[in-house]
Amino acid sequence: MLIERIEIRHIKMDLVTPFVTSMGTEYDEEHIIVSVDAGGVKGWGESVAEGTPFYSYETVSTAWHILKDFLIPSVLGKDMTGIDEAISSYSKVRGHMMAKAGLEAALWDAFAKTRGVSLSKMLGGVREKIPVGVSIGIQESPAKLIKKVEGYLSEGYKRIKIKISPCFDIQFVEALRKEFPELLLQVDANSAYTLKDLNLFKIMDDFNLILIEQPLGYEDIYDHSKLQHVLKTPICLDESIHSLDDTRAAIELDSCRVINIKPGRVGGFTESKLIHDYCASKNIPVWHGGMLESGIGRAGNVALASLPNFILPGDISGSRRYYKQDIVEPEFVVNADGTMDVPVKPGIGIEVNMKMLDFVTIRSESFRK
Repeated sequence: MLIERIEIRHIKMDLVTPFVTSMGTEYDEEHIIVSVDAGGVKGWGESVAEGTPFYSYETVSTAWHILKDFLIPSVLGKDMTGIDEAISSYSKVRGHMMAKAGLEAALWDAFAKTRGVSLSKMLGGVREKIPVGVSIGIQESPAKLIKKVEGYLSEGYKRIKIKISPCFDIQFVEALRKEFPELLLQVDANSAYTLKDLNLFKIMDDFNLILIEQPLGYEDIYDHSKLQHVLKTPICLDESIHSLDDTRAAIELDSCRVINIKPGRVGGFTESKLIHDYCASKNIPVWHGGMLESGIGRAGNVALASLPNFILPGDISGSRRYYKQDIVEPEFVVNADGTMDVPVKPGIGIEVNMKMLDFVTIRSESFRK
């Protein structure tokens, strides 16, 4: 497959409502859309680096630089036989997983389209539908949170994740558990706590949570092992896991009993599959996280989440959860049974709405050999 042309677009999409986490409040989402023209098809990918370095050290600006000056030149004009060859061509680049994942996703899409198969099938997916949940930002009061949850349950979501931070934790979990005794509920701290908060998590341990996501430091594995050893609730690691090696270390130390896989965080679908397969061999369930992707990134997420060890519902909400209008057609919707259909057409299986994409594009640059 000859890589003839690559384009990158810096997009900015306004959120339907502000999204509040322990890291701050987001009113819009900035990402990079990558398109690859090769073999008579166009492959699409999304780099989930954001405008700020709060979730990750990567930002739109750093990802743009790495894509433009290192990753794109390494593949442009080459006749690739497979995705592994593409990854090998930029193997000297250390880190910058979100930049790599954006380009790799576009290449996966292009390869799948040239072979006439869905991305799900090419990745090894086995499901026609995937279970999905919804992530709810920090709310002003337990009453407002309960009202939000009621709305999402009425839309079909079966699993609820709430963001927590100091002073916005126990009372919110307690209120939800009292109102919805059987609710599939998990919490996400985004590294807002330390081991000094051990007693708080011991209290939270009694609320029958599916998991507690990333309670401690964003690069920590060791202290999480200390916390997991005194809790019955599984800890799930997100920000701490950047590779298969990190995954192996976390599991061998018993730092967590669930892994959140985000292709952008680990460098793409290839590393995601390695983590998925290793976790399956160790009987560690995985689930798919979300980075407020547009429909382009969401399509890839859905395809990856169709693999067999994605046992828990992922943060792959419908398009309208975040955006009034997505940049893909058809938009992603949640079925009444709390599932989402896996696209079956070649590649990511949806069409890009070029008019909307142009509308949300801040800048663009194309490269041709």
